[in-house]
Amino acid sequence: MAAGKDDEERRTKSAPTRAPARRAAAGTRRATPESRRPRRSVSAARAMRYAAEQLAELLGRVPESVSALKPTEEGWQADVEVVELERIPETTSVMASYRVSLDADGELMAYERIRRYTRGQIDRRG
Repeated sequence: MAAGKDDEERRTKSAPTRAPARRAAAGTRRATPESRRPRRSVSAARAMRYAAEQLAELLGRVPESVSALKPTEEGWQADVEVVELERIPETTSVMASYRVSLDADGELMAYERIRRYTRGQIDRRG
């Protein structure tokens, strides 16, 4: 029993010294990378959907996919793949990659075609 009482005394003595440090740290607000990032009112999934939908309205073509999405200081940047010319066989269809810029609310601010290629083409880098 004496050993159990010694353990309890050690825990009781050390607990008060840690608690104030936690309280002090919690009260201090330091700038973290997260607090410096701009607020986005649109999630990544919704930004992908908005990029594809708004580009479809402008081009009159239904996008195949969103191949890339990344946050920017202004909102989001997405790369959207679109069939520009359908051919048979499908592997010879002409595709295009469009870079779409969205603001923090998901509104399309700009777009540009950055690449044209055939569907069957494989990127070789390096």
